[in-house]
Amino acid sequence: VPGYPLMSLKIACAQLNQRVGDMAGNAERIIAAAARAAGEGAQVLLTPELSLCGYLPGDNLFRPAFQQQVDAAVETIRQASAEQPGLHWVVGYPVLREGRRHSAAGVFHQGRQVAEYLKAELPDYGVFDETRYFQPQADATVFTVAGVRCALLTCEDTWLPAAPARARTAGAELVLSLNASPFQSAKGDLRVDTLRSNVCAQGMAVVACNLVGGQDELVFDGQSLALDAQGRLAARAPSFVEDLLLVTVERGADGALALAGSMAPALERLPEIYQALVLGIRDYIGKNGFGGVVLGLSGGIDSALTLALAVDALGAERVRTVMMPSPYTADISLADAKDMAARLGVKHEVLPIAPCFDAFRGTLASTFAGLSEDLTEENIQARIRGTLLMAISNKTGWLVLTTGNKSELAVGYSTLYGDMAGGFAPLKDVLKTVVYQLSNWRNTQSPVIPERIITRPPSAELRPDQTDQDSLPPYDVLDRIIQGYMEEDRPAASLVADGLPVDAVAQVVRLLRLAEYKRQQGPVGPRVTARAFGRDWRYPITSAFREPVSGQGT
Repeated sequence: VPGYPLMSLKIACAQLNQRVGDMAGNAERIIAAAARAAGEGAQVLLTPELSLCGYLPGDNLFRPAFQQQVDAAVETIRQASAEQPGLHWVVGYPVLREGRRHSAAGVFHQGRQVAEYLKAELPDYGVFDETRYFQPQADATVFTVAGVRCALLTCEDTWLPAAPARARTAGAELVLSLNASPFQSAKGDLRVDTLRSNVCAQGMAVVACNLVGGQDELVFDGQSLALDAQGRLAARAPSFVEDLLLVTVERGADGALALAGSMAPALERLPEIYQALVLGIRDYIGKNGFGGVVLGLSGGIDSALTLALAVDALGAERVRTVMMPSPYTADISLADAKDMAARLGVKHEVLPIAPCFDAFRGTLASTFAGLSEDLTEENIQARIRGTLLMAISNKTGWLVLTTGNKSELAVGYSTLYGDMAGGFAPLKDVLKTVVYQLSNWRNTQSPVIPERIITRPPSAELRPDQTDQDSLPPYDVLDRIIQGYMEEDRPAASLVADGLPVDAVAQVVRLLRLAEYKRQQGPVGPRVTARAFGRDWRYPITSAFREPVSGQGT
């Protein structure tokens, strides 16, 4: 067919785990990926969004020295591109143009920068606040490699149709998309559907390279992919690991582009969430330079799952556990904690808190004279445990992992400066019902969690015969309310209309509001749902607003 030479293009998607602010190290990883790509015969190296500075850089972008280091890294990439003369390097970085800051994608070839694209669509929802840092630029950038007209777009550009339409009008037939799309459960299918609707529906194929790794509360899952112009999935990189995905683009006699590459299997829901949590722990500890982690092992399911995650992330030699029994701790809790620590081979010790508890009560005896024991004494026990764990952390340099889950954090079923004391909260975005699901799934891989921990009723063991359900609705009800009201932003009245108990809805909505001051003082943890407490939950502590609940007035 005239105008359509039969040619082949090979694209290497470098699914990299970059570190925010490590411009020199990030450039080295890109250069290493370029060498591998050239060795595989690729003509294009595609990297993630802002691959030179890492994502999200936040207010670092306002520091002149930060931009200077980015500019130096861009120059390093430009010079290095001369060493791979057959390769076009597509790299993401922030740039200042005429006093305006942009999220850019540059193309470097044979020691020169031959093209640059400035991001058009800036997300300002959920965990994103790019309008705080960048200015949009609604232009198309199209360049030709091996006879294929390639357009550059960055992540949010493909979640709306306008930028792909401009690329198509400029003659693009293949979109190269630089992505920093954070993980949430089942997001892989959503990405594919979005690319089909906004890119493929306009007659273009797409190769999308996504970031991988943990960055504070965000986890990036990779799953870089390729779709042909008909929306057929042609290649996919694995989840949660670095990878160089090779995509071959062949032009047929009719001019159409056929894409092909390796196809990593998609993970099922529970292993996907579990691997996200593991990567979040590993990168938070590794990128921040901690030697290991310490956690309180209570004999309950939350600390048991946290321990399994920590060992899978770091190895047993970098994890230590402490059992801190109170006067109300059951013997089976001591036995189960010891059993699990032995199964995973971690260092485990027992530090009874009764002497400390007695000392606190003795010190406060005159102050509390005439007052009966209540929640105060329960919180003292939790805070003793937090103090002991933080002391071990200070002495060893190892980070404390807290063990609270999303259900508890939602309603404030936790003690500030007690069980909330620590540096990272692996289960912060995991509902209690999902804690059970993940624990059962993990035991299908190897039985590391004693069965009794999973089957016995959950309890804080801070008073005689205590169970969680003394204070809270059943967890299946509680989690449905949290999921509807907090994650999905549904009105409280609609949850009641769906059959959830009006008293339980009213209680949970009230506790959600009251616990805001606790959550804002707690540690970060990996985000695995569509909405987590943290960057995408931005409610004030001081607020007179009250949500109407059916039958409860305002």
